[in-house]
Amino acid sequence: MSRRVVITGVGAVTPAGGDAAATWRSLVAGRSAVAAAPRLAAAGCRSRITAEVQGFDPERIGARQDVRRMGRCTQLALAAALEAWRHAGLGAEAPDPDRAGVLVGTAFGDSAETYAQMPRFLEAGRRGVAPGYVTRVMVNAPAARVSIELGLRGPSLVVGSACAAGGHAIALASRLIRHGDADVMVAGGADEVSCPLAAAAFDALGALSTRNDVPARASRPFDGGRDGFVLGEGAGMVVLEAREHAVRRGAPILAELAGVGLVSEAHHLVAPAPDGAGAARAMAAALADAGRVPADVRHVNAHGTSTPLNDAMETRALHAVLGAQALRAPVSATKSMIGHALGAAAAIGLVATVLAIRDGLVHPTVNLEVPDPACDLDYVPGQARALDVELALVNAFAFGGHCVSLAVQRPRAA
Repeated sequence: MSRRVVITGVGAVTPAGGDAAATWRSLVAGRSAVAAAPRLAAAGCRSRITAEVQGFDPERIGARQDVRRMGRCTQLALAAALEAWRHAGLGAEAPDPDRAGVLVGTAFGDSAETYAQMPRFLEAGRRGVAPGYVTRVMVNAPAARVSIELGLRGPSLVVGSACAAGGHAIALASRLIRHGDADVMVAGGADEVSCPLAAAAFDALGALSTRNDVPARASRPFDGGRDGFVLGEGAGMVVLEAREHAVRRGAPILAELAGVGLVSEAHHLVAPAPDGAGAARAMAAALADAGRVPADVRHVNAHGTSTPLNDAMETRALHAVLGAQALRAPVSATKSMIGHALGAAAAIGLVATVLAIRDGLVHPTVNLEVPDPACDLDYVPGQARALDVELALVNAFAFGGHCVSLAVQRPRAA
């Protein structure tokens, strides 16, 4: 069995906005959500900036469960999932709950809970540990909570492939539908940055930008002055359906997830292969899976982290796999405005790409001011651009050499 997979709903909670619509408006306007992070300064970090979700009130999620018993990552995932579910025109129950499931990607999950509980444990031993710690910190909590909230009794899984996790979750969910294991999947990624330990660790690696004086200009993918990524957070979720299932219930089809590519570089734990071979293989695999050719690609939502190695590598990979089309397909870097949301990054990138297909408009890459000879593509600098996006690629690459690319296209009549 091989069925076509479509996207019928999107949801997002990001530093740019509390839902997908607000996020998209901010991205199109080219507004940076990066700001000073005093707690990182207090921790002695060289990087003292983050992109955080502002004004998020978990009580407003509208969940039947007690959201106070959830960690922040799970809260973000649930909020985005519920938005996507409603956007897809689905009610309180799935058409067939045994044929609907959840797949969530996360890099760190609710690790902040361990950071908060450890001092209590060290002071009072077992008596100091909150009874709800296990259910808040277990890595499968985001998927479990979404499954429980929506009553979905099909596959429910979490993927932990670092910054590729959201892309992997969506790719694997699409294959469950394609091969008949489910009809509907809620899939995406979520991560949060309230734990200063993770930020301090990335800072110790020298991976973060130290442009602390003007935070809004710190994240600058593909720019010659880039010096590292900005730590971000958020959640992006989509509703995937078998096309015939969506048509049968009269669902709005926003886009088609036509192909996925998943590979490993097997090169280095944290550094990408300089020639971009793994990234290129992932994109080539996504196109082959979709039955499309490089000349069909009209747009790329880049991984674009704003690190010297990654951005040059991704540019080389795009040249390698797209050939002459690499110079014709505009490339947008969502992280230029919302930082790097880790396991949520690819899912948020997919949400942005689906809305770009819907609106015929791609968001800009901001802070692209100094040309880098190693980054010579059209990165949509400064301002959004009208563009007929028939087929796009969404990329994500991670520590460990994980590479994923999603080929998403405009919905077809048949």
